[in-house]
Amino acid sequence: KTFLDGFNFSAFLLNGILCFLLFAGSLHVRFSDLKKARTTVISYATVGVLISTFLIGLFSWWLLGLFGYPSPFVICLLFGALVSPTDPIAVIGIISQYNIPKKLKVEIVGESLFNDGVGVVVFTVIFSVMEIGMESFTASNVAKIFAMEVGGGLGIGLLVGYIGYYLMKSVDHYQSEILISLAVVMGGYSLADQVHASGPLAMVIAGLIIGNKGKAAAMSDLTAEYVDKFWELIDEICNTILFVLMGLQVFIVPLNLTYLLIGFIFVVVCLLIRFLSLVPSYLLFNRHEDRKLLNLTLLTWGGLRGGISIALVFTLSKYSKYGDVFLVSTFCIVVFSILVQGLTFNKILKRY
Repeated sequence: KTFLDGFNFSAFLLNGILCFLLFAGSLHVRFSDLKKARTTVISYATVGVLISTFLIGLFSWWLLGLFGYPSPFVICLLFGALVSPTDPIAVIGIISQYNIPKKLKVEIVGESLFNDGVGVVVFTVIFSVMEIGMESFTASNVAKIFAMEVGGGLGIGLLVGYIGYYLMKSVDHYQSEILISLAVVMGGYSLADQVHASGPLAMVIAGLIIGNKGKAAAMSDLTAEYVDKFWELIDEICNTILFVLMGLQVFIVPLNLTYLLIGFIFVVVCLLIRFLSLVPSYLLFNRHEDRKLLNLTLLTWGGLRGGISIALVFTLSKYSKYGDVFLVSTFCIVVFSILVQGLTFNKILKRY
């Protein structure tokens, strides 16, 4: 317990292994598949996250006041921002085990990769506004921070991705090309952090470039095979460490029956709000598809939360008088997401 109390889980994930996990995850996503679902994925990752953030923030502000834990609305919005995005680490790790229709799988995985970055950006924007004062909460200030995070992340991802691509193209030595991919990840994430841009978005873009353009035009078949195996191993190691540490964090969560009841309510409400947040985008871009309700159910049940939500709630809990309520609620959502949603996903799939 002494080790866990002194261990900074947020820094370990957000400033440590997250860049490797996101790069490894996006490395295997095909441009051609993503292009077909691009409007849906982008809409889920932006409009869906924003709708969910606001609705969860509004509900948590009401619910916590009802239970005698009144919290400022901006703190509740931060809670909404950290539990709204699906976690690509959890999603890819579990969804990849099932035989899901290709288009739906691309939508679930693509959304998780992008809305993870967007969710962190939304959290950062709200957090920045909270730190500098609510009087600065103007459309221009929010737009400026958002543009810096998103635009900077996308730009850095393109920059380091193409630098890595051209360097790989100039050599035919798989050891060197693996080291180049490592340099892309570590250098790109560090650069994004220095200029206050979104590192997660940068890693997703860089991974897509190396995984598609790099494999197609800069790597031999042997190199592509070694690069894939190397990043699969990195992905497995980082995932194992992450899930072990997530499990250990449970020991420092205060067990309080009222907190657990609130957490259970949030589990149900977050699922309902996720469903509602997907409906506008789904009906707009997939209105001609059959079995709309079943597809929306799969998208909702496949939207797993994971380590990123836990990492962000540790940051939030330091700034809230009732931080333990948010901490327990987030753990309830994440544990239910992984153990119940993840392990029962195949039962819904059988309906296909």
